[in-house]
Amino acid sequence: MKQFCTLLALLSLAQATFSQEENTADSAAIVEELNVISETFSSTRIINGHSIETLNKGVLEFRVEHRFGDIAGTAGGVQTLFGLDNSADIRIAFEYGITDKMMIGLGRSKGTGSPYKSLIDGFAKYRVLEQTKGKIPLSLAMIGTTSYSYMKASEDISQVSHFPEWKHRFAYSLQVNVARKFGERLSLALMPTMVHRNYVAADDVNTLFALGGAARCGITSTTSILVEYYHVFSNSSFRPTNTQSLGVAFEWITFGHNFTVHLTNSKGFGETQFIPYTYEDWLKGQFRLGFCIGRKFQGE
Repeated sequence: MKQFCTLLALLSLAQATFSQEENTADSAAIVEELNVISETFSSTRIINGHSIETLNKGVLEFRVEHRFGDIAGTAGGVQTLFGLDNSADIRIAFEYGITDKMMIGLGRSKGTGSPYKSLIDGFAKYRVLEQTKGKIPLSLAMIGTTSYSYMKASEDISQVSHFPEWKHRFAYSLQVNVARKFGERLSLALMPTMVHRNYVAADDVNTLFALGGAARCGITSTTSILVEYYHVFSNSSFRPTNTQSLGVAFEWITFGHNFTVHLTNSKGFGETQFIPYTYEDWLKGQFRLGFCIGRKFQGE
């Protein structure tokens, strides 16, 4: 009887100790979750390129993006109602959160015609690190994208759109996206990016390297100003330094919706388009109005 009472006492002590450790582990997990810095950027995109953000698991987002013609310069002005008569590019896409840290997307864009039209693009993004208070100072994500042109091949063999082989229709990009949120209002990001095109003009290079930088400045809890710039490192004579991709935007967040109105000198969407094929100069009025509407649908 005495041995039985001793055994009961030991079991009770072990159960109490285990429960305490379990509660301590749960509490630590909750504290760590509370310390994660959220909403470094308000959307999965900044202006042209990706942000650090990913969709939550089971969330589907439908995106419509539109970009008009030049506001000023030789192709703009009052005759085109400052570019509103023209359409540089249009993109419709569906994006989905597989987990809270991984998402995929598939889209279709009209294409700017320099040199591609009829584009299908896809990407995968994985959130490697999350900024946490007093522990991890930065957030980091890896993004891989590809685009494919199914436009009718040109009969002119000197054109990039001639596409001697089907693989020449593909282009790829790989990006490391690093970001940090400073307080409630300011977020900064750096986006080193490599773009590879399987088929290019004789005076171009297949692989390009670019460094992107972006900032988000919150105005209110639902509105913010965005700035994004990508510098392409290339010695090609046809790529002057004053035609790098630059954009500014006003962002407005509502329940389930994200609205962005922007000005940019880039015509195309996606890293395989706006990084290698931005030739327009802001100082010559060769920038355009654009917008993006994103609508999220929460899964079960």
